[in-house]
Order: sequence, then C-alpha cells, then structure tokens
Amino acid sequence: MASKKNKFTDWENEPSFSDLNADFLACKPSHDTQIARITEWQELLEVSGKERPRTVRGRSSVQPKLVRRQAEWRYSALSEPFLGSYKVFSVTPRTFEDSEAAKQNELLLNWQFQTKLNRVKFIDDYVRAIVNEGTGIVKLSWCRETKPILRQEPVFQAVLVQDQQTVQILQQAMELAQKDPRTFKDTVAPEIQYGVQLMSSGQVNVPVVGQVIGMQNVEDEEIICNHPYVEVLDPRNIYIDPSCNGDFEKAYFIIESFETSYAELQKDGRYSHLEEINWEDVGISEDPDHATQTPDDFNFKDVSRKKCVAYEYWGYYDIHDNGTLVPIVATWVKNTLIRLEENPFPDRKLPYVVVPYLPQLRGLYGEPDAELLGDNQRILGAVTRGMIDSLGRSANAQQGFAKGFLDPVNRRKFMSGEDYEFNPSMPPQAAFVEHQYPELPQSAMLMLQLQNQEAEALTGVKAFSGGLAGDAYNTKVATAIRGVLDAASKREMAILRRLAKGIQEIGNKIIAMNAVFLSEEETIRVTNRKYVSIKREDLRGNFDLDVDIATAEEDNAKSENLAFLLQTIGNTMDQSISMMILAEIADLKRMPELAEKLRTWQPDPQQVQFQQQMQQLQLQQLQLQNQKLQSEILENQANAQKLGADAQTKAIDAQTKVVQAQLTLPDQIEKTRADTELVKAQAAKASLEAQALALDTQMEVDGTKHIRELQKMQAQARGNQDLEIVKSLGKPLKEGEQRPDIDAMFGFNLMTDQLKNAALNS
Repeated sequence: MASKKNKFTDWENEPSFSDLNADFLACKPSHDTQIARITEWQELLEVSGKERPRTVRGRSSVQPKLVRRQAEWRYSALSEPFLGSYKVFSVTPRTFEDSEAAKQNELLLNWQFQTKLNRVKFIDDYVRAIVNEGTGIVKLSWCRETKPILRQEPVFQAVLVQDQQTVQILQQAMELAQKDPRTFKDTVAPEIQYGVQLMSSGQVNVPVVGQVIGMQNVEDEEIICNHPYVEVLDPRNIYIDPSCNGDFEKAYFIIESFETSYAELQKDGRYSHLEEINWEDVGISEDPDHATQTPDDFNFKDVSRKKCVAYEYWGYYDIHDNGTLVPIVATWVKNTLIRLEENPFPDRKLPYVVVPYLPQLRGLYGEPDAELLGDNQRILGAVTRGMIDSLGRSANAQQGFAKGFLDPVNRRKFMSGEDYEFNPSMPPQAAFVEHQYPELPQSAMLMLQLQNQEAEALTGVKAFSGGLAGDAYNTKVATAIRGVLDAASKREMAILRRLAKGIQEIGNKIIAMNAVFLSEEETIRVTNRKYVSIKREDLRGNFDLDVDIATAEEDNAKSENLAFLLQTIGNTMDQSISMMILAEIADLKRMPELAEKLRTWQPDPQQVQFQQQMQQLQLQQLQLQNQKLQSEILENQANAQKLGADAQTKAIDAQTKVVQAQLTLPDQIEKTRADTELVKAQAAKASLEAQALALDTQMEVDGTKHIRELQKMQAQARGNQDLEIVKSLGKPLKEGEQRPDIDAMFGFNLMTDQLKNAALNS
C-alpha cells in the first residue's frame, strides 16, 4: 500500500512500486529462458556468438548461412501480400444499423494505414521480427500533439437574400457541402458558408448570407498530429505474465522497458514526481535487464537529455479492494513511480498484440525456422570447412624436382624456358612432380545435397540451392512439381493466416481508439477527387474486420475467374455489371486509376436515351405481337369451329349427291355423250383455225399478204381517182377553162398499172 504522501489516486487499494515490481521479478526467470532461446536463434541467423567457428591458423572458419538464406526467401513472400494491395482492411457490419459506420471505418482505417503510418517499414519490421525471433510483439498507442493558437474570426450577421443569382450560389454551395466538405471549406466564401450553415442546421427557413459586422479573437489549438502509432518491440524488453497458459488474452500484466529522458517525460505531461528521481545516477548502462542498441560508452551529459530506462506496467489490479480487476497503467524509473492511472484505451485491454511464427502447444511464444535448421547449418558448415581445408592445404600449382635431376646450369635453363640437359639415370616423368587440388569425395557432395534438401523439406521453402524440380522428391513429372509448389504454398498460407490475424487485432484496436481519440471531425482523402467526412460518433458500432491478403498467384486466379465470368455472360447482362467486373479485374492487376474510371464510367446520355427509346419501341412491338398472337388464336379457334361445321355440311352434301347420282344416272350418261360430240366439234374447229393461222403465217413470210395489201390500196386509190374524174365532168366550165382529156387520164392510169404489175412480177 502506497503512503498517503505519494498517492497518485483516490483508489482504496492503490498498488505501490514494490507490488508492481514483484510481478516483474516473478516473471523474469521465464522471460530470461525465452530470451536465451531467442539469442541462440539470432546467433544461428547471423552466424555470431557460439555459432561462429573458432579461428585456427591454417584452418577454414567459414560457416554457410543456411538459416539466413531460408529467412530471406520468407521475407518477401510474407510481406508482399500486405504491401501489394492498397486496401488492407475490409470492415463489414454485424447489423444493418452499423453499415454506414462500417464504411466510414474502412475508409478511415485504410487511409491511416497508408498515410499516417509508415506501412512499408512497419510490415517489414513485423515480418522480420516474426521470422527471425519466432514471435512478433506489437504495441499500439495514440500520437496527439497540439499547440495553442490565437486567430481572428469575423462576426457575421444574417442578411436575407433577394436576388436569384445569390440563391443559386447558395444552392450550389449546399450541394458541394454534402458531396465534398473539404473543397467547400477551401473554396467557398465565408459569407456563403455562414448562410449554408444556418440553412443546413434549420435555424432559418429562408435563403440568407452572412454580413461581416466585426472581428473577434478566438483561442484555438492547432493539431500537429492526431493518429494511431504502431511499433514492433524488442522481445528482450517485454515481460509477459507466464501464467496465461499460452493465451495472451488471459495475461494479467505485461511490462515494457523503454529508453527516455527527463525532457521527454516532462513534455509528455502524464508523469509526475519527477523531482524525486536523482537524474545524475540514472543511465542505460546501470540497468542490465534492458537491451539497447545504444553503445555502452555513449550518453548525454546534461540532465535534460540523459537517457534512462523506465518500466511501463500494463495490467489488471484490484484497485477498489472488492475483488474486481480493473485495467491500469503504471510507470517507474529506478524505484520511483511517476505514473499510475486506469487504462486510457477504450477497449480496456492490454495495448499489445503477440503473433507467433510457428506456434507451440500451450506456449505463448513461437519458434522460427532457426529452431529447425540449427543442426543442418552446423553439419553443412562442418562439411564445407572440411572441403575447403582439403583444397586449401594442398600445394596446388607447385612443382617439385628430384635431387640430382638437374645441375645448376641446366636448372637455370629450365627455369628460363631454354633447352636443358638432365641426368639420364633419372627420367623426367619420375623426377618431376606438379601438385594439383585433390578430388573431393562424392560423399561430401552428397552430404551437402542432403542437408539442403532436408532444410527445404523442414521449412517448405524451395530456394535455388538445387533448382526447383520434381526430382527433388525422386520424380520428374509435372505433377510432382505442382505437388511441391502446393505443399509449400499451404505452409506459407498457414503462416500468413497467423500474421493476418495479428494485423486484424491491430485494426480492431485502432477502430476502438478512433472512436474516442479522433477529433470531432476528420476529413480524409479517399481518392484524388472525392473526400469523405468522418465523424467520431459514426465510428462506434459492432464490426467484423477482415484483412485482405493479396498474393500474385491468388490475384491472377481471381482475375482469370472474373474474365471467364465476363466472357460467359457476354452481352446478355447490363453494361454496369460488366463494368463492375472489369473494375475488380483492374484492382487485382494493381491498376487503381483504371478501376476508379471503370466504376465511375457513365454512358453517353444521348446513347442512353436512344437505347431507352429502342427498348420502348421493342416493348411496344412485343406488345403488338402479343396482341396479334392472341387475335390469331381467337381467329384460329373460330376457323376451327367453322371448319367443323363445314365438314358436317360437306358430309351431308356428299350423301345427298350420292342419292341424286343414283336417281339421275341415265340422264348423266346421255349428257356425257352430248358433251363428247361437242368436244369433237370444238376440236375440228380448232384444227381449221390452226390451218388458217399457218396459211396466214406462210403468206406473211413470202410477201403474198403484203402484195395483196398493196393491190387493195391501189384499187382503192384508183377508185377514188375515177370518182374525182367523174365529179369533175359533171361540173360546169368557167370562162376560159377547158375540160380534161378523159381518155388520156384513163390511159395514163392503165399504163401505170401495167408498169407496177411488171415490177412486182419481176
């Protein structure tokens, strides 16, 4: 129990430094055991410490980095699914009432992850910490920094608007305020904004604008930063309740050691009793339980900047002494408490997320690939060093001569490349030796291959050590290669699910913090054209948060399925559905600009109007066709009834005719004979007409008919001439006129006829 002098709160059971430090000391043995394992894994990864071979003169000290090689292949495979998509989080509401808040949360969360957080660095640190150390520990906090400012604002008075042009400007401004609040505040005049605010709030029912009647000073604060902060921690500085039985949600406390200074604590404003600490005696090197990256021989000399180690306690404690645990946070430096309050986070949970790489049964921490590859790396190093020693200790390219093989003069000639004489009792093949590298045994090469294959089988990472082929598993068919890839992808997907679960928990905590720590109204950038206003009261609700894991293979498979669907539906579906599918394909192909254009695409209004008219005409045509079909059906039914009646009538008529035929058969026979005679007479007449027609045709061909026509015309002309002569003889003669010679006229005509006949006959 803390003394009343140093009490921070009015809690009945306020914990003291000794109470909280007891939890720290109790969990330290289990923490040190885990840190020893992490140190061993780090030494395997970096080939340092005990894993570094001893340096012996004349011997190789090389060590292949098998663990590091496998880890390098993991980094990009696990980080790219989170960095390859600009939309990491997908928020879905649990009830219809939370749908709008879910959309707002999704926009805000993805925007914060892209702009307010260094997403690339965070994901890289997150993946590397989990792969290297077996466990990733992420801390969430809220960064808010403001500074007071004094600004002048105009004082407005509402003035009634009477001209139509200003009314239209007000209407356009109201529409802009609903669609794009940020552009409305940046571009619209303050007088118009004042009128829009009064009209939107319902204070006035008539169009008004503001008129400046003065200025006033307003005290305000400028927000420098107001966003969540995510940090991947060093597990050596994190102490977790060992009694949680592998479930971090059941942990009663977590303690973090961090480096700070008097200036930082004083600026934060949440810490007190700082004057009770002797800042001359504090320092990083004085605390052996804290792991630091700062060199041991470096620290600031002045008190304000001198680095020290502080411990932050997040946990649950019975502060009201009624058996109910309440989340609290406490901080101490050396033996002095400087902060003690209830957990300020809205979810009332520990602001940490623990993600294992390879989970252990009933264990809180995970294991990295180094735990599986330690022996393989050691064996690989030993065999490699032996092979290098075998090659390095040989006298390669050195030459040896037997004593007495050459005298000094001939030796100089031999060394200078001249012809020389040698001792005939000692042939050159026996007296001369040229050293070479020894042949490496096949057993050593086989051992290296076996170690690489076993490492790949243990981790599921098929690197380029021996090539990617099916013969790695004693088969060379394409099915085996696909099986290798499927097995590796399944193991990788299992790891990705655990990493995605950690990102999902981080998103849930950020959603809870946004609903409390966010400003009253935050305007965020969603696209280059559209802005969405986020209100804090709209962020509360029940949501299901999903993390969008996007791999190249998965995106290609989705795009192919969507393309096949688009090809299947063809032109039978509405064009908007085709645009939706094309936009999804563009998103999967990492083309957000094209996807946005496809989503916002609108057809030509004239074309739409034409299509609507065509649809109306087609509908009318179908209606008319339907009416025509109905009338034809009625007509067919009436015709069928009429045909039935006609058939009955015809049957009666047929029976009547049969009876009449039986009664009038003799008369019919006589009539038939008369008809036969008539037909014969008609045939004879037709034969005579045919002969006459043939004779007339023959006369037409040989010109006889034409000659007869001419003779007929001549006779007619002569008759007319004779008639005129006769008429002239009967007329009285005038004075001096003589009567014509009739004989001469008739003789002339006779001679003319004779000449014509002679011409025709010739």
